[in-house]
Amino acid sequence: MAVIYDLVILGSGPAGLGAAIYAQRAELNTLVIEKEMVSGGQVLTTYEVDNYAGLPGIGGFDLGMKFREHADNLGAVFAEDTVLRVEEADPAELDLVQAAEAGAGLKKIVGENETYYAKTVIIATGAQHRKLGVPGEEELVGMGVSYCATCDGAFFKNKVTAVVGGGDVAIEDAIFLGRICEKVYLIHRRDELRGAKSLQKKLMEMPNVEILWDTVVDSIDGKFKVSTLNLSNKKTGEKKAIAVDGVFIAVGISPNTEEFKGTVDMDNGGYIVAGEDGTTSVPGIFAAGDVRTKQLRQIITAVADGANCVTSVERYLNEQ
Repeated sequence: MAVIYDLVILGSGPAGLGAAIYAQRAELNTLVIEKEMVSGGQVLTTYEVDNYAGLPGIGGFDLGMKFREHADNLGAVFAEDTVLRVEEADPAELDLVQAAEAGAGLKKIVGENETYYAKTVIIATGAQHRKLGVPGEEELVGMGVSYCATCDGAFFKNKVTAVVGGGDVAIEDAIFLGRICEKVYLIHRRDELRGAKSLQKKLMEMPNVEILWDTVVDSIDGKFKVSTLNLSNKKTGEKKAIAVDGVFIAVGISPNTEEFKGTVDMDNGGYIVAGEDGTTSVPGIFAAGDVRTKQLRQIITAVADGANCVTSVERYLNEQ
């Protein structure tokens, strides 16, 4: 006989674990499906987190483990699986008693290992930063290579940094860093920026920001931390190296939503259309964290999303 959960949470990053904690407190019969062997999501690769309320300077791995420990202590149940799709369940797949108890709108979560049934689903599969794919990038993540200036910029106060990219996020990062760093290089592969004109104007007014046009990063060097960026000019072919203490890569972010295309409404960037309450275009399916349309994607907002989604789940279940 298939188990029918009140809630299945897809993902065990800050949003998924935040939802798991609130679901356990709400006494919902909940399962968390995680793709990786270790819970925590992107926070695990962050060397130090200095902007999570009440825990300044905590290591990213330690913070992820605290989230998981909290969920475990409340009795959260986890399954390791890769979700392939979410769809409406066919009542014929269940026995008559289960079908009657489940009611309309039962969800079927198809994984590589098993198939799961739930009255509600929270999609909290996160997002991933686009990489440059150059030597030294992966090796020096958390040791000077970062994908979030607002997360890690404070560690580079009065130091020399670089931002790679040319869109709004890259310009905002360069402005943010320009206010606290001695020197900031903005490295862009084209001869004009793609970001908003108002942001460009602010950037151009900053005396300690230098833009390197038509330039790409060939490699990132450093023994135990970032020390040098090796660059090439695409037009002239000139190669040079610049000394930096950190590099912030802002060439885009991709939500992990491929499996849900056609299931819920998404915007042009692949983010699930959902507001603060997590409600999507499909009743009973909610979205939390970096996968949803939102202004700020941070650990603290992801956890808040998880809590909001569980409140929406409770309301939805009470109305059925």
